[in-house]
Amino acid sequence: MKHWRKRWKDIWHFIWEDNSIWSWVVNIILAFVIIKFIVYPGLGLLLNTSHPVVAVVSESMEHNNGFDDWWDKGGKWYIGNNIKKQQFGSFPLKNGFDKGDIMVLKGKKAENIAVGDVVVFWSAKKDPIIHRVVKKWQENSTYYFQTKGDNYKTNPASINNLFLNETKISENYIVGNAVLRIPLLGYIKIWFVELLDIFKYILTQKG
Repeated sequence: MKHWRKRWKDIWHFIWEDNSIWSWVVNIILAFVIIKFIVYPGLGLLLNTSHPVVAVVSESMEHNNGFDDWWDKGGKWYIGNNIKKQQFGSFPLKNGFDKGDIMVLKGKKAENIAVGDVVVFWSAKKDPIIHRVVKKWQENSTYYFQTKGDNYKTNPASINNLFLNETKISENYIVGNAVLRIPLLGYIKIWFVELLDIFKYILTQKG
């Protein structure tokens, strides 16, 4: 028993008090394991979504300037689609958000998702997309949505697929509804992915 107590004390000291490089490596690995396999699934269960936290990796929802200036430059499309300035001003996240932000998602029933909500959905791309709902309708008991990025400068072309196209997204592809923005924290993931890409490129060149 004393042997195991001493062993645990040594391990505890190594993890929390030792300043060696190996202690830092172990701490990083532990943090990754705890977040990925305990915190993230726990949040998903609490918020009723498979992706409770996502990093924004594009500029498609940026407004760049204040709301009025953004509307003057990009509001024409919304007016043409029966969304007035006053109505947009009441939408969640009316000022958009930036690349590098972290968005907290919550599961929401399709019938409760409204025009103006910001949702994350699966597309033909590798990563899910986060855009604003601009239209909603129902066909044969299934809800469909049209979405659009707020940024009038970077609104991407739609994917040419009936069910993954931004003009007709089935409720089955909706991941969650954005409820909270945490600025800039998502750059940790973006930089990490970019670093991995650099390593992959280097290894490919060597091969």
